[in-house]
Amino acid sequence: MDQTPDERRAAGRALREAVPRSAHGDWSPPPDRADPVDILEAQAASRVPELGPIRYARMAESPFAFFRGAAAVMAMDLASTPATGIRVQACGDAHVDNFGLFASPERNLVFDINDFDETVPGPWEWDVKRLCVSLHVVARQRGFSLAECDVVVTAAARTYRERLAEYTSWRLLDLWYERTEIKEVIEHFPVRYRKRVRRDVKRARRKDHLRAVTKLTEVVDGQRRFIEDPPLIVHLTNTGHDMDEVMALIDSYRANLSDERRYMFDRYRLLDVARKVVGVGSVGTRCWVGLFAGPDDPETDLIVLQVKEAQPSVLEPYVGESTLGNHGKRVVVGQRLIQAASDVFLSWTEGPKGGRHYYVRQLWDLKGQGDPMVMDLDDLGHHGALCAWVLARSHARTGDAIQISGYLGKASTFDEAIATFARQYAATNEADHAALVDTLAHGLPTASVPERPGRSGVVRFDAELSRKPPTTAPHTAAPTRDDQPGAPHSQ
Repeated sequence: MDQTPDERRAAGRALREAVPRSAHGDWSPPPDRADPVDILEAQAASRVPELGPIRYARMAESPFAFFRGAAAVMAMDLASTPATGIRVQACGDAHVDNFGLFASPERNLVFDINDFDETVPGPWEWDVKRLCVSLHVVARQRGFSLAECDVVVTAAARTYRERLAEYTSWRLLDLWYERTEIKEVIEHFPVRYRKRVRRDVKRARRKDHLRAVTKLTEVVDGQRRFIEDPPLIVHLTNTGHDMDEVMALIDSYRANLSDERRYMFDRYRLLDVARKVVGVGSVGTRCWVGLFAGPDDPETDLIVLQVKEAQPSVLEPYVGESTLGNHGKRVVVGQRLIQAASDVFLSWTEGPKGGRHYYVRQLWDLKGQGDPMVMDLDDLGHHGALCAWVLARSHARTGDAIQISGYLGKASTFDEAIATFARQYAATNEADHAALVDTLAHGLPTASVPERPGRSGVVRFDAELSRKPPTTAPHTAAPTRDDQPGAPHSQ
């Protein structure tokens, strides 16, 4: 950057002429907007066909479930909205459920973005809008009024703007060392919510690689292997693939590790491989889990690695293709740029003979998150502000924070515009969700799939989707707001 900080800040302010901050509130579906179900079907063309019904059933559960799986739909819509032209390493799918707790290499719990399937350099505004719309969708589904939803969204947008402004004065190395650790997470919330946060932390500490082994594997004829649970977990031999393909993936992964991590990985031996269904939007992509044993105690020294297919980012049709040559590498590089700390096993691989692209990581590594679907209004506001905080840090690390901050300024103009956009787009999302439910009832394949436990109960996936699922939960009265979400708190 040849310009001085003052010149970059002034350049950001000048962008308001071409892209007024209030313009970010504009949204209505254009008359020629592509059918969202057609977009989902286009994605399905490159995925495992028999898993398609699971994806659609999961997306049909609620407007928020649809939103989680419809990153490609929103990417198309965001491409038609105003943008300043300032780029960052965009997450690409920065909805509220893609933020959470996980372990740093030093075994400390940190809070950060934790999903990077869609990451690619792109407009900073798109991440902010996806986060804020997700908060509105959740708040609306919880039964809060539109005005209350606006409070949650405005708090997140304000926190993003204020945190980004704060980061403009940081030294570069300090910004790259910065992590949001548990003490800061707890102190971010008012006292009345800290018991809930500590409970989430305890759950995250229990969800480690040993729990993955306990939950997903069993001993059969003296050998530990994955528990078959079709179609959600299916052994390699039942998928039409063979061990030669797996070994080619492992060899490619091993070659992409740094020397010291390759030495560590080489001490493990592979015990079993299975295909595992994960997430909502990812369902149908090829995702494998590998069970590995350490050299000395094959019954207790065990890890589960996830080998997840990386397809082109949903942002690429609108921002340009990745230049890294491998979508697994795109995910890994993006994750390392955005996250303050990453898994020691994180790397990428490629199938044999120029095949599919994958990235590799531990399946669970002290992983956890708060459930926004059980938060009251004020708790959700503070949680959304926490997500906005770490999003601002990721953009400051990978973009021109001074120029973006110069554009945003100190007034609430941008915050209010984002709340307006979120309200309007949430209505579009509800209509898209209803359209999917209607389509499932009248022709899209809807084979029954098993039950799976939800975070707040058991959700039934069924072929019977002719009746639209409820879109709101009973209204939960918000407590008196003696704190503004996102603001500092004292005991």
